[in-house]
Parts: sequence; C-alpha cells; structure tokens
Amino acid sequence: MKQWYQIKGNRPLEGAVTISGAKNAAVAVVPASILAGECCILENLPCIDDVNTLKDILCKMGAKATFTPGDCMQIDPTGINRFSVTFDMVGTLRASYYLLGALLGRYGYAELALPGGCVIGPRPIDQHIKGMRALGAEIVLENGIVKATAKKLKGAEVYFDVVSVGATINVMLAAVLAEGQTTLVNAAKEPHVVDVANFLNMMGGRVKGAGTDIIRISGVNKLHGCSYAIIPDQIEAGTFMVAAAATGGDVIIKNIIPTHLEAISAKLMESGATVIEGDDGREFYIQVIGNDRPRAINIKTLPYPGFPTDLQQPMMAYLSTAKGNSIIVENIFEERFNHVGELIRMGAVITLSGRTAMIEGVKQLTGAPLYATDLRAGAALIVAALSARGVSNIHNIEFIDRGYEHIAKKLTALGAQIKRCTE
Repeated sequence: MKQWYQIKGNRPLEGAVTISGAKNAAVAVVPASILAGECCILENLPCIDDVNTLKDILCKMGAKATFTPGDCMQIDPTGINRFSVTFDMVGTLRASYYLLGALLGRYGYAELALPGGCVIGPRPIDQHIKGMRALGAEIVLENGIVKATAKKLKGAEVYFDVVSVGATINVMLAAVLAEGQTTLVNAAKEPHVVDVANFLNMMGGRVKGAGTDIIRISGVNKLHGCSYAIIPDQIEAGTFMVAAAATGGDVIIKNIIPTHLEAISAKLMESGATVIEGDDGREFYIQVIGNDRPRAINIKTLPYPGFPTDLQQPMMAYLSTAKGNSIIVENIFEERFNHVGELIRMGAVITLSGRTAMIEGVKQLTGAPLYATDLRAGAALIVAALSARGVSNIHNIEFIDRGYEHIAKKLTALGAQIKRCTE
C-alpha cells in the first residue's frame, strides 16, 4: 500500500516535543552488541525502520533480538551461526556496514553485501577496508560482496585520508578485541562516535579519545553484556528547531544535549530566530521562537562540530522564504541537493552550481505534490509544507520512516495539520 503525508501549512507550531534516541547512534550500537558475546539491553532506541531492519538481520544471523517496553531491545548474540549478510537483507540500510567490523572483531570472518540506503552521492567504504587491513584482515571485494577474514587482529595505527564517521566507528568495532593498541588518526568527532565508544567501554572495552581526532583503543580479550541508553537524536532535534522557526512558532524541545546543537542554534539565531537553552532540573531543553520572516544567511556543511550535512536540506527549506539571498555549500555529500526541484515546485527560487546552492528568498511557498528522494530530503519537504500556504502531499515517505520516530504524531501534538494517508 502506498502511503503519503498530507499537510495543510501556514500554521505556527506551538508546544513541547520530546526527542527520541539517535538514529545514527542506534544503527551502530545495535551491531556493536554482537561483540559482547552476552546479552545486552539497549534503551532509548528510536522506533524507526532502520532499527527494525537491523533487528531482523540479527535474527536471520541466529541472534535473539526482541523489543521490550520503553523503547528497549534485548539482544542475545550467542546463537549467531551465520556470518553472511546478503543483498536482500541490506537493500534499504546504509549503516549495515557496521556488521562488518562487529563480525570481524568477534568471529574473525564476515561476508557483507555492499549496503543500500539513501541516494545522496558516493559513500565508498575504502577507508573502512584500509583500516581493517591495517589490523591484519584479508579483504576481498567480489560482485559487490566484501569478504573479510582474520585469524587474529592486531593493533595498528590507522590514518584516515578523509574524516569518515562510518570508517571511524567500523574500525573501532574491529579493533576493540584486537591484540595490542590501535590508534585512529583523523578520526570523526560526531556525538554518535562518542556514544559507540561509551557503549564499548560499558562492555569492558578500553577506548579513549572519542570526540577528538585521535582515538586510542587498547584491545581486550573479551567483552561482557550490559545495559546502555542511546543518546538523544541531534538531527531530529535540529529538524524540529528548524520547523519551529520556519512556521514562526514557539516550541520547547526536550531530551536534548545542547552542545550537540550549537551549530544549528547559532545559524537559527543568525537568521533572526530566538533560541533559548534551559534546564528544568530533570533535563535540558531548547526553546525556539520563530520570526515573521528569517534573514538570509550562508551555511557550509562540515564534519562535527561544524554544521551537519543532515540538517542542510531542512535549512534550505527554511531559507527559501528568507529576506535576501542565502548560499549553502555542501562539503560532505555530492548529491545532497535532490530536494531542490521539489522546493522549486513550491515556488522557491534556487540556483545550483556544483556543490553550491544560491537561494533567493520568496515571501511564501505554496503547497504542491512532493516526492522525497532520501531521508533528510523528506524532512526538508515536511518543513517546507508546514510553512507553505495551502496543501502539500508528500510521497515516498518510507524514506522518512527510516529515521524519524512518529514524526506525524509529534507534529500533530504541536498543532500541525498533518495526516498519514493510505491508498
């Protein structure tokens, strides 16, 4: 059955919303549980398609993975007897490559079909392979399948030619049970890299330096099970921040880590929105109050702590109605402007030149039939539709379901007129 979102726009979002667990952390921590060799309980997992897909993959490999009340999953990897992950298992999941590092680190063997996911430009795994070869693994790529074997992984220094979140996490997973010390140089610093390192340490690993560009891993003989809570999702939080500003709303965003959101907070304030950080004694929150019309600003996406590429698309929707001309430079992915045609259909004036988008702000967007091309493009279209005059129908919402938990319910609670329609 085909489903889509119908949104009646031009209504300010008002109220409070609670952010779910981080998608980018969850899709790495779930495979990392394989390394424990014992039962793990993961808390604050987002209810999204990517997590459900990983659960199904683990079960097909022989593990026991069951959801328990309160956004938790219990994973028992002791029954794993299949070390091959096929195309049909990973067709929609980019982060399946973390199974490579986890299986190689735990069992010394892995066979993984190259993953699917959103089409936002090449995301090669050459840095992943380079790192694992440095640890002593033999890796062969045949017919789109990566085969990795190692009798015993040994620590080494790995220099990443480019900053790669995926490669940093994947090599970290492979190295935690390796013999000796591994040093990752030019490592990614994103919050979910730190979250995975913290999870490994909770299982008995010895990982230091996560959050800096040099991570040191002292290999241990074995890990043990544990309970662990996933961090809040900085991208979901940022998306709601942008939506609040775009609709001229007033929204309190709960269950967040303010330091993870500094780049988006700074850019929203530069555009004229009010951003207030607070602490109610139990948790941190951010309040975003939108203006009648934002000021034009310039954005360059960069690795953390720079402006995140995952929020570039929602910000473009927001800046489409800014006073003046904005410029966005996408430095991370080559094909992350697939949403531009849809925004133009709504009346936006955007010109592309390579990795640069020039946005001439218009007074208001108008509703239109829209088609999401990837996860964050879908989020951008939701932001645009919420602020637009008239009705928008957003199709291909399976992309949105991959990374946002109950987004329609959360927006409805803030006063949005959004409903999920089924053909």
